[in-house]
Amino acid sequence: MGLVQTRNIVKDFPAGETNVRVLHDVTVDVNAGELTMLVGPSGCGKTTLLSIMTGILTPSSGEVIIDGTNLTALRDREKVLFRRERLGFVFQQFNLLPALTAAENAAVPLIAAGVPFEDAVARAEAMLRDVGMGPHTAKKPNQLSGGQQQRVAFARALVHRPRVLVCDEPTSALDATSGQQVMEILRAVALQPDCAVIVVTHDNRIYHFADRMIHMADGRIERTEARGEIHDA
Repeated sequence: MGLVQTRNIVKDFPAGETNVRVLHDVTVDVNAGELTMLVGPSGCGKTTLLSIMTGILTPSSGEVIIDGTNLTALRDREKVLFRRERLGFVFQQFNLLPALTAAENAAVPLIAAGVPFEDAVARAEAMLRDVGMGPHTAKKPNQLSGGQQQRVAFARALVHRPRVLVCDEPTSALDATSGQQVMEILRAVALQPDCAVIVVTHDNRIYHFADRMIHMADGRIERTEARGEIHDA
């Protein structure tokens, strides 16, 4: 059984007087200790599925189970608390606060959870050291390169030790070298036996980092490849 499980997920969106179905009976397992990639053309449903997996969107039918909790059965506030405790997010845009230092940005999830400011910043500094940003903890985002800002975003996503790390196009704004470096960080996270990493990507330069690749097309799972079957461009 996967750490993250979706079961028969259907998602419809209203379009005038009718509905458009964007996900068709999607069943997926994401295993702990693995890096799973969701790939496929634009508009195939990857981001919608990711949003449902994390409780941001509610499916029209079906269920999502994360670490034994039926996410679809929770109330909205319970979902917010669940995400805060169990999930980490890395987005295509880094979304760093320009007035804060790298350490303060990375500490935001802890501060939001009620951790005292000084303790939160100290834990964030330790996490920044883990992702290779030790010399830059006092710098603000405009003093950092794109790759460095992405590392701060990783530290922010990981600082509360989530069970599941979710990444939406984490390398699309980076050059090849920076993209490989951040994927090495993700790979290290995915190797932890109690964690899972989910990456939505169009970047075929990073496919070889995946343990499992789920190909989507037209709102359906087209095929799944295991490590050893996956090739870069």
